Amino acid sequence: MKIAFIVFDGITFLDFIGFYDVVNRLHLFDKTKGTTWDICALAPEVKDEQGLTIRAGKIKPDLSEYDLLFVPGGLGTRKLRFQTEFVDWLRQGLEVKHVVSVCTGSLLLGAAGFLENRKATTHPKAYELLEPYCKEVVRTRIVKDGHVVTGGGVSASIDIGLYVVEMLAGREAADQVKEQIDYPYERIGMIEV
Repeated sequence: MKIAFIVFDGITFLDFIGFYDVVNRLHLFDKTKGTTWDICALAPEVKDEQGLTIRAGKIKPDLSEYDLLFVPGGLGTRKLRFQTEFVDWLRQGLEVKHVVSVCTGSLLLGAAGFLENRKATTHPKAYELLEPYCKEVVRTRIVKDGHVVTGGGVSASIDIGLYVVEMLAGREAADQVKEQIDYPYERIGMIEV
């Protein structure tokens, strides 16, 4: 399993790090041993809404070479969804086996065509922005429609991370991660289409 974590200027880092901290543990479990990941961007460094900077490990890699594509959200998604270079790059992942977003990352998936004829969710304050991109906006915490999983607002990144660990490595693995991070998550607001 090879994961691409997409980062960009204007990201909300909790969207990214909540999912990352949970999912990077996949390599600990038998079913997902050997899992690797790259932090991918169009530029060597990206800044969040407050100016915190991180370095990307891969600059504009071919996203079709990954097994799981993760797209977080943030205020930067509002403009980024109209930037051709970014949207075209994201489209490389249309055939990736597992596609996941949290918060307004779903706007980027929508702009790139991942959500066509699918149900999806996003941050509750962005439901209207998501409507043009999908079949139906579902006002809930997590929506899985086919190979695409979308999550709600910022803290949903941890929930969706646990969902993905369970999906790929099993319930026992997800329970172990919950214990490791001392997280009292119980599956709520989950819709599988």
